Amino acid sequence: MSRYTGSVCKLCRTEGEKLYLKGARCYSDKCAYERKPSTPGEQGTGRRRRKTSEYGLQLREKQKVRRIYGLQENKFHKYFVEAENDNGITGEVFLQLLERRLDSVVYRMGFARSRNEARQFVLHGHIEVNGERINIPSYNVKEDDKISVREDSKNKDTFQEIFDINSNLTPPEWATVDLENGEGTVVSLPTREDIEYPVEEHLIVEFYSR
Repeated sequence: MSRYTGSVCKLCRTEGEKLYLKGARCYSDKCAYERKPSTPGEQGTGRRRRKTSEYGLQLREKQKVRRIYGLQENKFHKYFVEAENDNGITGEVFLQLLERRLDSVVYRMGFARSRNEARQFVLHGHIEVNGERINIPSYNVKEDDKISVREDSKNKDTFQEIFDINSNLTPPEWATVDLENGEGTVVSLPTREDIEYPVEEHLIVEFYSR
C-alpha cells in the first residue's frame, strides 16, 4: 500500500480525535480538527457517527496508531509480529518498538515539529546517532544512544525555528535533551507510561489475533 499523501487533518477527523500529526499547529487555534471535528466528506457536517462493532473498534484503533506513527500496514504488522515473539506483554512491547524508531525519538526530543517532519530530517541525513549519520527512520534506538542534529544542519533557519518553538518542551522521562545544542541521550528505553496519547493497545492485539 502506498503512503498517504492527502491532508493529515482529515485523518484526525476520520478517527474522531486529534492525532497530533502537525506538531505545534495541533495545539493552536489553527487546528483543523478543533474548527471542524465532523467526519470528512460532503455529508460529514452534522452526521452522527454510527455505533461501531467490536471488529470496527479494533480496526479503528489499529488505524489510529498506524497513522500516528505514519507507517504502512506491512511495516506496522511486522512490528506486531516482533512484539508477539518477545517474552514481554505483546501490546506494551509493540508500543515500545514504535517509540524506539529513530524518527519518533527525534520528534519526542523536540528536533522536529511532527513525526513526518522527523522522518524527512532522518532521510535527508540531518540526524546522527553516536556521531554517525543515520538515514533510516526505522533505525532501532538503544539505551545510551546519543541523538544529535548534524553540526552543519543545526544552524539552518529551519532547525533554529524548531528549537525556538520547542524551547519550553518537556522531554520524555527516558531522555535528556540539550535543545540549544541540538542533542540528546536515551537514558532508558521508553515504557508504556511514556506514551503521550490515549491508546488501547489490547484492541490492536485482538485485531491481529483474530
